[in-house]
Amino acid sequence: MSKYLLEVGVEELPYKFIPMAISQLKNGFETFLNDSDVKYEKVNVMATPRRLAVIIDGLASSQPDVEKVVKGPIAKAAFDENNNLTKAGEGFAKKNGVGADELYIEDNYVYAKISIKGKNTKDLLQENVPVIFSKLQGPHFMRWGSNDVKFSRPIRWVLSILDNEEVKIRIIDKDSSNITNGHRFSRQNIVINNPDEYVSKLREASVIVDPDERKQRILELTKIEADKLNAVTKISDDLLEEVTFICEWPVAVTCNFDEAFLTIPQEVAVTVMETHQRYFALYTKDGKLTNKFVTITNYTGDEFENIKAGNLRVIKARLDDAVFFFNEDTKKPLEAYVENLKGMTFQKGMGSVYDKTQRIVKLSEKIASSLGVNKTSIMRTAELCKADLATNLVFEFTELQGFIGADYARVSKEAPEVSEGIKEHYFPLNADSETAKSIEGQVVGIADKLDTICAVFVSGKKPTGSSDPLGVRRAALGIIKTILEHNLKLNISELIDETLALLPVKADVKKDVEEFFVQRAIIFLNNDYPKTALEACAQNNPCADFCDYVKRVEVIAGGVDEKLVENANRVLRILKEDAGEVRPELFVQNAEKDLYQAVQAISFNGDYAKYLTNLTEINPVVTKFFDDVLVMDKDENIKNNRLALLKSLKNKYIILTDFSQM
Repeated sequence: MSKYLLEVGVEELPYKFIPMAISQLKNGFETFLNDSDVKYEKVNVMATPRRLAVIIDGLASSQPDVEKVVKGPIAKAAFDENNNLTKAGEGFAKKNGVGADELYIEDNYVYAKISIKGKNTKDLLQENVPVIFSKLQGPHFMRWGSNDVKFSRPIRWVLSILDNEEVKIRIIDKDSSNITNGHRFSRQNIVINNPDEYVSKLREASVIVDPDERKQRILELTKIEADKLNAVTKISDDLLEEVTFICEWPVAVTCNFDEAFLTIPQEVAVTVMETHQRYFALYTKDGKLTNKFVTITNYTGDEFENIKAGNLRVIKARLDDAVFFFNEDTKKPLEAYVENLKGMTFQKGMGSVYDKTQRIVKLSEKIASSLGVNKTSIMRTAELCKADLATNLVFEFTELQGFIGADYARVSKEAPEVSEGIKEHYFPLNADSETAKSIEGQVVGIADKLDTICAVFVSGKKPTGSSDPLGVRRAALGIIKTILEHNLKLNISELIDETLALLPVKADVKKDVEEFFVQRAIIFLNNDYPKTALEACAQNNPCADFCDYVKRVEVIAGGVDEKLVENANRVLRILKEDAGEVRPELFVQNAEKDLYQAVQAISFNGDYAKYLTNLTEINPVVTKFFDDVLVMDKDENIKNNRLALLKSLKNKYIILTDFSQM
């Protein structure tokens, strides 16, 4: 078995494109090999900011030879009356490379059994590798030189080797060779004789080409630096991935800034370090931020003083700005900024952020009443929840909205629960983050998100496959997660009505908004429950009570008796139109009376598992009814009464789910 290596050297790639390229290259090569019927063991894609590399292990030397039967013309068209080949017969034989004696007739048609020799893998690579690379997609692709083909960054070299032999290819304007380059400040023009020595030779040239190895090294180096100071780090996956893809040879350097900057909100300092500078903040063992941080530098030397000085200059400037804004903002209380929201547009046609805040206040009051909780702190949270958007510090650090508001509320001596609610009403910040723990954050957060979702739908900007205006998918998911995690009994359908009524523009979009919520719930819960159960139970409007919806799904996902599904669907097929009330005095057969009594005996007491058992237990009675009774009796009164009886049974079934979807 063979091993193939492709490396495309480039100018520094944007870090966000690199994981996209890794995924696309892996998929592209696997598709090519599978479609070409070339056997292989593994496609491994590695990358740094300056190179994309593909190594294919266990690669077959060629496609397998294939024998296949080819159908030709009808027999009388291929042979004349003397059994000699006609022009049509000769053409078919020549086309398929066989002689007349290799043709045979079956079902009055001429056939030939031909052998197709598999292509050499090297030839297939030469044909397909440039095509795979040309199909890479990403943002902000560019042209350079006189090239018409676009790519993320200019290509500087191409390395292409199959075992010990070069495979000559051309990607855009660069011909391949067996030469690569190390780190910018290390060895260049490195000859690679075979794929097995690629990773080790690059490591000797200060390049860790495997991103997983690089990521692990970053974590290890950072921990070593933190341990020296008896500190800990809190490294997010997003930050770790970004740092991994902006360096080839990670080296950890510990820096520090003036402790005076720790007087500003902790979130500000952390944002400056992580979001703006890609540093790893260091904390004490009890979680308090320190004035030290670790920066990962793409460096091959051992002199770090200039690196430390440069990082200190940058972070000091950013933190000086933050201190200035903090001091200016806190000269007046947080509530003083509410009036300034009148000058900030929320969305075209939907008023200002001040108008949105007033809607949030009214919705929060409605939600609090529905939940039966104290309104005082919730209403105050709603009034102040957007005030920090008018502050200098949030204008500079937009991603800290809510966090700054919480800190300014504390400085303004607002109640602790109000401060916490202002911060948490934005939660969850993403699909994996935590929901609000405080009732203030939960209620105001739901009100805020509902207002945003309904405003987007009323504006005609509902999300599509390629767009998510104002993050309404995340907002809907946030509402669903908050309700389910904290078991909030809320009727979102009613709240949608309330929200739409408060908007300055009117539109009949309630059903669209409800369907949007249902689809987000199904997608969110699909990892835990079968989609069939989710969709079947969704016919009973989950928006009325998402917690109840999940309870029904759990029971259905646990398994349903086949006879129950069959009987329920038989009932649904018969009832094409509405029926009246049951009149027991019109019963003719015992099977009718027995079914009526069985249906009357079933009632739902909140336990769906018990309710499903009850429905299953009456299966024999339902089956006997269908065996003994002709529903569509000639007597109109008897027929209608039997339909009414089935309607009463249907009403019992649909409490649980729509069995027609199963």
